[in-house]
Amino acid sequence: MEKGKTKKCVAIIPARGGSKTLPKKNIIDFCGRPLIFWTIEQARETKSIDDVYVTTDDDAIADISQQFGAKVIKRPAELATDTSSSEDALVHAIDIIEKEYPVGLVVFLQATSPLRGRDDIEEAISHYLKERADSLFSCSTVNDFFVWQKKADTRVSITYDYLSRKPRQKIDPFYLENGSIYIFTPQLIRKEHNRLGGKIAVYVMDSWKSIEVDNADDLEMCRYYFENKLLHQK
Repeated sequence: MEKGKTKKCVAIIPARGGSKTLPKKNIIDFCGRPLIFWTIEQARETKSIDDVYVTTDDDAIADISQQFGAKVIKRPAELATDTSSSEDALVHAIDIIEKEYPVGLVVFLQATSPLRGRDDIEEAISHYLKERADSLFSCSTVNDFFVWQKKADTRVSITYDYLSRKPRQKIDPFYLENGSIYIFTPQLIRKEHNRLGGKIAVYVMDSWKSIEVDNADDLEMCRYYFENKLLHQK
């Protein structure tokens, strides 16, 4: 890698070939296109992103990703098992990219989260920079979920005190990480071996945008919202 090259902002989309709950889900038909197409398109339309990469072990995903304008990084088999971490695949991808040029910022996008609006990625990057954060995750807010947990032989209220129950409007919101957008530097993920660390910022999205495609029911819900709220933007 040549010295003095400008650092770039890259989008990395991990997409394994194996899926037990929904076979070939990353390239399953979703509103007339392979599911991964929509995330590639969203990333390519984001002005702050210089290059879009898909890291995959699957030839069909690789071919489709290249067809729609993404660069492909072949993921080793040992990084594509059911127990492999996304962090390992991300670091491997960054290592490959940085053989060509230095990376200043990584935007990690899940192909199974297609319900991003046209401007969500750009606004998340702007918020990350404005906050001078070390990392960022997208989320929705949860204002009135009263969550309990089993401990030993009893139940314990986790998100509120049941002995001092407040009106819903006076309960501080919780943030539900939705897996749609993560932002971090190569230095952070290498140091922490985690996509999150340091000063963590959040980018809040509408709750319906947090639905991920994991099974057939999720696919139908995502299709409904996509067709009724987003498809006209595409």
